[in-house]
Amino acid sequence: MRFALFFGNRGFFPGELIASAREEVKAAVEAKGHGTLLMPLESTRYGAVETSAEGKTYAAFLKENEGLFDGVIMSLPNFSDENGAIIALKDCGVPILLQAYPDEIGKMDFAHRRDSFCGKLSIMDVFYQYNLPFTVFKPHVVHPSTDVFAGQIEKFAAVCRIVKGMKRLTVGAFGARTSAFKTVRFDELTLQKYGITTETVDLSELFSRIKKVDENSDKYIEKIEHLTNYTNWASAPEGKLELLTRTGVAIDGFIDELGLDCLAFRCWDEIEKQLGVAPCVLLSEMNERGIASACEMDVSNAITMKALALASDNPAICLDWNNNYGDDPDKCILFHCGSVPKSLMVPESGHITEHPMFKKAFGAGCGWGCNEGRIAANEITYMSCKTEDGRLAFYVGEGRFTADEIEEAFFGCAGVAKIGNLQEKLLLIGKTGYKHHVSVTTGYIKEAVIEAFNTYLGYDFTDLD
Repeated sequence: MRFALFFGNRGFFPGELIASAREEVKAAVEAKGHGTLLMPLESTRYGAVETSAEGKTYAAFLKENEGLFDGVIMSLPNFSDENGAIIALKDCGVPILLQAYPDEIGKMDFAHRRDSFCGKLSIMDVFYQYNLPFTVFKPHVVHPSTDVFAGQIEKFAAVCRIVKGMKRLTVGAFGARTSAFKTVRFDELTLQKYGITTETVDLSELFSRIKKVDENSDKYIEKIEHLTNYTNWASAPEGKLELLTRTGVAIDGFIDELGLDCLAFRCWDEIEKQLGVAPCVLLSEMNERGIASACEMDVSNAITMKALALASDNPAICLDWNNNYGDDPDKCILFHCGSVPKSLMVPESGHITEHPMFKKAFGAGCGWGCNEGRIAANEITYMSCKTEDGRLAFYVGEGRFTADEIEEAFFGCAGVAKIGNLQEKLLLIGKTGYKHHVSVTTGYIKEAVIEAFNTYLGYDFTDLD
């Protein structure tokens, strides 16, 4: 990410603190691997903003660099002026993080006192009056050289990724909803209200393109080499890798043509009956490379997966709330057939198997393509999504995948999740109309998700924790 840095000032407070702040905040942001954009020092007094005129200068600076930064980090080395600040940032169009310097015991005389503690509240008040959204984290004041501020930078980067990615999102719907799964119904018009466009692809068109894929083309050759190295194909019958490669090339073509950020796929039963493969490994591979891909035509969870992947900067998974785990009320098995990205698996690559449900229903040989393994132990954030009465709503919570074993005979890719107060949460999920699917990513990133959803995107959400 790249952040524009803003420095506030108020004349009768120590102005010389601005120079050190410009160095300290810049160093803190760049130490976390992000880029910075600073207004030239000579543009205003100290390169900061105090007056309305200086605010206009800073606003013009942002306008000149529009599209070149993902958020603004607003630093208050001293009390700072709220009038210049609102003029500078009211049209910035990106998330704003407020950081205020702490005062130090022993440096509270008039020559050294900052009063940023109070100034931050004044600026928050004026931003609120102007309906300008902004982000603040605890504690109220923090020095930029601390680990606490480094953590705030990472949370703010996650907020900016979510906001930037979700404001203009295109989701692909490959095939119609499977009639048996009314649980994955959604409202396209509700999504469009939030800037999320749905592009549809008929399976007949996909199948037609699969047949036309040239096995001598560069795209096919690159894809088959990539899939060969992606997982273990030792058990797969001859021809299945080639057919899945053709399918992957055709899907990639639609992704490029339609500009898809994420997708949901009708993964049964036409592709098994007509082509003789299961597309799970293709969804796994797309998830691994950052194209959030949900199975069973669950568009809502494709969108949820994308939000989680943006927040964590890691792949996300769509799973079933599938099984209890013995008698432990706070543990359950989360599962899907084989669409888990390999970096979240143990062993990492997995191995290709035949889907036993399709084998039983349609005959042997039609369900090859599940990437089977187990989900690695890790901290997790989980969510799901629904459209209801013209609103886009989510629930969000945190837990972890444990290292508890699941017997070898358990088909698919699964992990044991431990989630506090799980039984009450399942009641709420079921009674408020959420799906049997849940999206999961690694790490505890709930705070960033809620901040982005609540402050900038206007989504409804329920915090399960």
